[in-house]
Parts: sequence; C-alpha cells; structure tokens
Amino acid sequence: MAQGEIRLEPGWKERLQPEFESTYMTGLRSFLVDEKRQGQVVFPRGEEYFRALDLTPLDRVKVVILGQDPYHGPGQAHGLCFSVRPGVRTPPSLVNIYKELAADVGFQKVDHGFLEHWARQGVLLLNSVLTVRQAAAASHRGKGWEEFTDAVIRIVNAECPHVVFMLWGAYAQKKAGFVDTKRHLVLKAPHPSPLSAHNGFFGCRHFSRANQFLLENGIEPIDWQLPKNPEQS
Repeated sequence: MAQGEIRLEPGWKERLQPEFESTYMTGLRSFLVDEKRQGQVVFPRGEEYFRALDLTPLDRVKVVILGQDPYHGPGQAHGLCFSVRPGVRTPPSLVNIYKELAADVGFQKVDHGFLEHWARQGVLLLNSVLTVRQAAAASHRGKGWEEFTDAVIRIVNAECPHVVFMLWGAYAQKKAGFVDTKRHLVLKAPHPSPLSAHNGFFGCRHFSRANQFLLENGIEPIDWQLPKNPEQS
C-alpha cells in the first residue's frame, strides 16, 4: 500500500489524500507489510481493500451501512461489509438481513450473499477495519483503519446532501455518532447477528424507510432485490 501503488476511485482518492499522507497511515502500511513478511494470510486481497469506495463513489453515496471487520475465513471477504463472494455460504447476520428485507419490502430470497448490486446503486458498505488476519477475528483493530474510515464518514456527512445511515449495533452507532441528523436520516437498530436480531432488528423497517427518505428528497431509491445470479450484480 505504498503511496504510488494506491488504486482508488479518483474522487475518493482526491478527498482522502491527506489520510494517505498521515502518520497513522504510514504505521498501518508498515504493519500490513510485516504481516505478509511473517507469512500471515490477510483478507481481503490487496486490490480489494477499498472495494466499497471503488464501487460507490462519493458523489453517488445514498446509503451508508457500517460493519466492523472483514470476514476472516478463506474466500469470504471481498471489501464490502456483510457481503461474501459468490459460491460462499451466506453468513448468519446476512441471512437475518434478508429476513428483514422480505418482511419490509417483499425481498425474494437468493442463494448467495454477494451485495455488489447494492454498492453500485450508492449503498456504501463500509467496514470500520478494512483488513483481517486469516482465522483471527479483530486482529487488525487499532492499527489505523478506524481513523481512515472515520475520515470517510466525516466526508460523507459534510459533502453529501441527503444520506441514510443504517447503524446496526452499539459499535456502528458510536462510530457515526457525529452525523448531522438535520441533513441526513440516521436509522438505529440492534445488530442483525443471531445473538441480537430479535431485540429490535427484526421489524425495524430500515429499508423501506431509507427509500421513503430518498424519494422525499428527489433521489432515486435503492432496488434492494438482489439478482438471483450474483454474476449479474
């Protein structure tokens, strides 16, 4: 992730340039280089660290969904929170998201967990930490990614006119606690994890509420229905 090697959607790259030049980012680069030098397997692949930003340019952000860490199993993570590659079993939290979508907007179940269809429409699927060591959950927390993704949220908050923030669980709600609720719609619910979904995630109706807000502000709503074939995303 040396400066000359950063490949990122141009609009985001320009706005995030100060972050790439910061002291914390220098430390983060060194940490990631050391991980690989020691033979650690890091997810997602290097070219997918910023996949969420590449698929959802700043001037197209309509909805922000915050996660914590990438999945740490082989073949799962590809740079979007809650999403997994085609052919990978749909994770439990995403299964619950699908259940709420079905109840809220008539979502038809699909046999995959590939969410690029949402990202390409303006849903920023942002993890707080963008990398993880294989089989070691939360192993890259506190290394600098949190500062970087805080900057992403600050930029969206300041520069985008009407964005829906879906904040599921205490971690996401704290991370985006500064978002201007006069400009944006901030929706809060428990995390969709099987441990907490029944405490208020089910029935939150965030997806229909998001589209209503977008329509009220003259913005095209999100088509939440995923294609049955993930390759069509």
